[in-house]
Amino acid sequence: MARHAADIIVDKDDQLERVEDFCLPQETIRAVFDLKGGDADFIAVLDRRVIFYGKAFTHTKKAMVTIPYRQIHAVSSADESGLLLKRGPFANSKLTLHASGDSFEFEFRGRERAYEAYTLIMEHLLEV
Repeated sequence: MARHAADIIVDKDDQLERVEDFCLPQETIRAVFDLKGGDADFIAVLDRRVIFYGKAFTHTKKAMVTIPYRQIHAVSSADESGLLLKRGPFANSKLTLHASGDSFEFEFRGRERAYEAYTLIMEHLLEV
């Protein structure tokens, strides 16, 4: 069974259990974020890879998809705010991972969750 980080972030326990089934014993789970809308149900940030569950990869059937950090070449967050809305890099709750010619967009449950995911992913991405 995979290890859990001491400061693990988990939105839903059942999603954590699903991620654990796909983990190798030596991996550490840093976070499992519930997502809203879009083609993915949740995303997990591990110490060696990102895992998400949904239709974002197959477009027809839901699947558990793994993206090793070495394949992620960019992470983006669009600034979609207007004059009356909050401005800045996390003015919305969407992150996009760009990996091996594909882009995967994830809509988090709030800007704060998107920022937490961004920070965790970048910590590992910059180590590779």
